[in-house]
Amino acid sequence: QVQLVESGGGLVQAGGSLRLSCAASGSIFSIDTMGWYRQAPGKQRELVAKLTSSGSTNYADSVKGRFTISRDNTKNTVYLQMNSLKPEDTAVYYCNAEGVRTSDTYGMNYWGKGTLVTVSS
Repeated sequence: QVQLVESGGGLVQAGGSLRLSCAASGSIFSIDTMGWYRQAPGKQRELVAKLTSSGSTNYADSVKGRFTISRDNTKNTVYLQMNSLKPEDTAVYYCNAEGVRTSDTYGMNYWGKGTLVTVSS
C-alpha cells in the first residue's frame, strides 16, 4: 500500500520561508507526477505546483516566482520551497502522487493527510 507523508509545515511570519517535504512509501516502481495542493478555510482545494517525472512543472499564478517544486525520484520524495510567504498562503498543504506504478497496480492516484502552513501578518 502506498502512503504519502508530509512534513515541514508550521507557523511563519509574512516574508519568511518554509520547506515542505513529502515522502511516498510502499512497493513503488515509479510515479509520473508529484505535486502540492492546498486548501484554505472555506475554499476549495487548489493546485499549488506539480512536477512530472520528465521535469515539466506547473505552478499556480499566485505562487510563481516565490515557490519552487523539486523531487528526488530515487527517494520518491517531493519538496516545496516556499519563499516570501504571505498571509493568503495560509492553508493545509496536501501532497499528491499521480500515475503511481507498484508491483500490483498502475496509474493510481494518492494523497497525503496534509500539513498546516500558517503565515502571520
